[in-house]
Amino acid sequence: MEPQSLFSGFCSNSITPLYRNPQNPLSSSPPSLSFPCFNQSKHQVSFEMQYFLSSQRLRSVRRLLCKNSVEKVSNLVSEKEGSKSWVKRKRLAVFVSGGGSNFRSINQACIEGFVNGDVVVLVTNKHACGGAQYARDKGIPVILFPKTKDEPDGLSPDDLVKVLREFEVDFILLAGYLKLIPAELIRAYSRSIFNIHPSLLPSFGGKGYYGMKVHKAVIASGARYSGATIHFVDEHYDTGRILAQKIVPVLANDTAEELAARVLREEHKLYVEVTTALCEDRIVWREDGVPLIQSKENPEEYY
Repeated sequence: MEPQSLFSGFCSNSITPLYRNPQNPLSSSPPSLSFPCFNQSKHQVSFEMQYFLSSQRLRSVRRLLCKNSVEKVSNLVSEKEGSKSWVKRKRLAVFVSGGGSNFRSINQACIEGFVNGDVVVLVTNKHACGGAQYARDKGIPVILFPKTKDEPDGLSPDDLVKVLREFEVDFILLAGYLKLIPAELIRAYSRSIFNIHPSLLPSFGGKGYYGMKVHKAVIASGARYSGATIHFVDEHYDTGRILAQKIVPVLANDTAEELAARVLREEHKLYVEVTTALCEDRIVWREDGVPLIQSKENPEEYY
């Protein structure tokens, strides 16, 4: 069947001024939601963006009009560099709950130019987690979601959608985010939210299967192979359409920690590869609803 390119849920706002990230001059994020702080030392001046976005303090956010999620959207720019059309640089939001090692690998790949995109905002349910601290160190805005007893400054689902629209986010990447994504966000970013899971889905997935619990279950089952899966996100845990997988062998005497480390190394590589394809508009949909990745070297090939 002939695959059809389909990207939806994108918004743009050409009026918003751009803030240039000192870590990556190609990246940008709106300054209207920030409070800049300068720290000067003998040798350098550092620029830190401190974001305080909460349901209580969130002010009016411009309403952006988006295309219907079923419409075919093209991000190809008509201008050309030489003989090749270029694709607009994508704006990424990453969600984390812990150390954020996948987030770090994706952000580094963006900075080094391997990915045609930039992480413009980080969303977390734990303001003090390692991933959030890394983002602050890199000048990436941090947003709390959801609002809970432990995190009373967290945003509501509707406010989160508004803020992501304000940042002109194209795609959302879940990287160890342990909360269920609300229906409001899934509707706003149809077919534009991705998650990575440390097993070969549909095995060892669903509510309660995360982190070391997954690897312990794999070993206890006697499975000879595990791996990493990247899938689209729907309103349930780990049930969205599978986009890419990487197989990892389970060795006879593996501990859960050893298997976890082996899977994580492949996760880092796989998520960067998929993000690269995503930001180059190389994710396509087969007529039966199966997503595929178009080969960069040979556009007639899919995997």
